[in-house]
Amino acid sequence: MMEIPKEVKKIIRDLNKKKFQAFIVGGCVRDSLLKRKPKDWDIATDAKPEDVEKIFKNSFSNNKFGTVTVQTKSKDPTLKEVEITPFRIDEKYSDKRHPDKVKWAKTIEEDLSRRDFTINAIALKDNSETIDPFSGQEDLKKRVIRTVGNPEDRFAEDALRMMRAVRFASVLDFEIDGKTKKAIKNNSVWLQAISKERIRDELIKIIESDKAAEGIDLLRELTLLKYIIPELEEGYKISQNKHHIYDIYEHSLLSLKYAAKKKFNKYVRIAALLHDIGKPRAKRGEGPDSTFYNHEVIGARMTCQILERLKFSKKDIEKIAKLVRYHLFYYHPDEVGESSVRRLVRQVGLENTEELIQVRMCDRIGSGCPKAEPYKLRHLKYIIEKTSKEPISVKSLKISGNDIMKILDMKPGPKIGQILDILLGQVIDDPKRNKKDLLVKEVKRISSFSEKEIESLAKKARKERREIEKKEDNMTKKKYWVS
Repeated sequence: MMEIPKEVKKIIRDLNKKKFQAFIVGGCVRDSLLKRKPKDWDIATDAKPEDVEKIFKNSFSNNKFGTVTVQTKSKDPTLKEVEITPFRIDEKYSDKRHPDKVKWAKTIEEDLSRRDFTINAIALKDNSETIDPFSGQEDLKKRVIRTVGNPEDRFAEDALRMMRAVRFASVLDFEIDGKTKKAIKNNSVWLQAISKERIRDELIKIIESDKAAEGIDLLRELTLLKYIIPELEEGYKISQNKHHIYDIYEHSLLSLKYAAKKKFNKYVRIAALLHDIGKPRAKRGEGPDSTFYNHEVIGARMTCQILERLKFSKKDIEKIAKLVRYHLFYYHPDEVGESSVRRLVRQVGLENTEELIQVRMCDRIGSGCPKAEPYKLRHLKYIIEKTSKEPISVKSLKISGNDIMKILDMKPGPKIGQILDILLGQVIDDPKRNKKDLLVKEVKRISSFSEKEIESLAKKARKERREIEKKEDNMTKKKYWVS
């Protein structure tokens, strides 16, 4: 039996004390029965919104469906707010997304009958008694996504449910029931009536799931993908050249599959899916010697158009487009110098370099390569870290050569640099000494030494600094397993 949090139990008891029915419903019941931690908690009741607000003073309501949000003092973020909604029946859905009107229902069974899938139409009493009129628990055991009632009716009411079916299949690793699949194909055109923001949100959840690649292919199979990212289908059954064993579409899916397997973030996953989106339009010729010149440039432009259409943020679009644009970077330890690496880092942004390399790893596995991260990619990581580190320099001191010349009333000369080297050595040993007042005192003390002593101390400080730099470099090499 599922464990009901004390915050939820208390809300149910408070409703029951006022002679109202109350049931835990929706995704939290489904997830709990699957031994998954719910992301939020929902309660259905026969109390009207105004009744709920009277019972729970620390609550608010701002929607036409009568949902009242009760705030708790729980430290668990999933329990800080619990939504309570009256039993209701939804009437006609003119916009294929929202009911034109809702009316309050009398029973929990009526309320459950309006829900999308059987696995989401299970209610639970505080005493753990389940109300399951559509055999949702049986479908949970069979790992099946099935609509409540006639699937044609459910998708005609709310076209986004078609994407939600794919999302649940991807997230839960379930199969979609045959009749439900057929109804999705019959109604897929209605996805065009849904706002791009809602489609984007469902798409991200599919891409962030463990079965991301399978989810995208299911969208294609159910004829939904052409209303979301039709550009992906341009690569379907389009062969590549002698460097690839998969067609463009298969390669993109396998790249995404590896990104999901490695738990890479959504930016890498989306870039892995779209990194070769420009290939079909760039392709010249057929067979093993066909070419795809500039496909990364074309792909970056297409990526921007796709993500803008799906209402991604400007920041996300810029980041993902960069990963697509530069995924084809060339690097070989014996052929590419540090200056070229610095240029790549400037182009893609230091903050994006790790993700760029992850996209390349996905690309490699998606191409059939046995190794995701060969020596040259590890060496590139080493060079990026090496070139991005701030060098140990006298510039970090809280005192400058000009300051020393003023303090000692001296003209420019080698002695100034020698004193700075000595000061830097002292600060490396004890960073707390990097304060201007302390450094001024030390300058005056050092100035009393002979020229030979100052030269010897500076030489020793430079040698110790080189040894520290060498040690740090060796540690970085060891980190990336390079020589």
